[in-house]
Amino acid sequence: MSVRLVSDTACDLPEELVEDLGIVLVPLHVRFGNTELLDREQLGIKDFWSRCASSAELPETSAPSPGAFQAAFESVASDGADGVVCVTLSSKLSATNEAAAQAARAVGDDLRVEVVDSFSATMGEGLVVLAAAEAAGRGGTIDDVVNAATSAKERLSVFGAIDTLENLRKGGRIGGAAATLGALLSIKPVIEVRDGVVEQESRQRTRAKSLQYLAEKTRAAGPLERLAVMSADAPDFSNFVDLLAGIPSRYERLVGEIGPVIGTHAGPGALGVAWVREVP
Repeated sequence: MSVRLVSDTACDLPEELVEDLGIVLVPLHVRFGNTELLDREQLGIKDFWSRCASSAELPETSAPSPGAFQAAFESVASDGADGVVCVTLSSKLSATNEAAAQAARAVGDDLRVEVVDSFSATMGEGLVVLAAAEAAGRGGTIDDVVNAATSAKERLSVFGAIDTLENLRKGGRIGGAAATLGALLSIKPVIEVRDGVVEQESRQRTRAKSLQYLAEKTRAAGPLERLAVMSADAPDFSNFVDLLAGIPSRYERLVGEIGPVIGTHAGPGALGVAWVREVP
């Protein structure tokens, strides 16, 4: 049985990896005023940050339609897939998961599609997709692939250092009280994707301290199966990557960029780290 992976562009996996593993990504929508663009297809990362710099208003994001997911499922079926596993952005952050579930029901008479809620975002979601895609590449059944995704998400942690909680507050992804407190104290928040939602994990007094805190937290989390580090146009990204040097993981560490969907809410300068712990 040939199983293919479908996900959404909020997973932030590098394009070459997506192509190598035959993953199909359904784009979310990013809107600047009256202009709506499809992530990756019509809006690249550099263009996104350039638009952000010249826009007085924050961009907005919206989920793909069920029809977009259905088209993706039917496309891989026409390529010979006997089954599909679709890993999505957290259902607590977006309607993307529900759109995928609706599409899965629509094609259910002709194609088995299993939808897995990553309960995560950016490369946290991406690491779940990656584990599932590798299981499919080894010839796993659809149940094997679902189990690989589920196992990865149960051992997953995602943290980020951001300059302000304001973008998250305006996007409705974090409470206003936390954002207001952070602004008053001029702190540098560390956030966590916990149980599918964004929470403030701690407060650090400086940017340097927040990055050092994340590096120490990552080092203490081992042994790690997978590790990813990502940046939202952060000028000090290379410094953060250096702080993580020497932290071992069974699979090669991923280094990539936070795309427009998550970048809209995290804001410029955000840095993130995601890991999957080894099976105990």
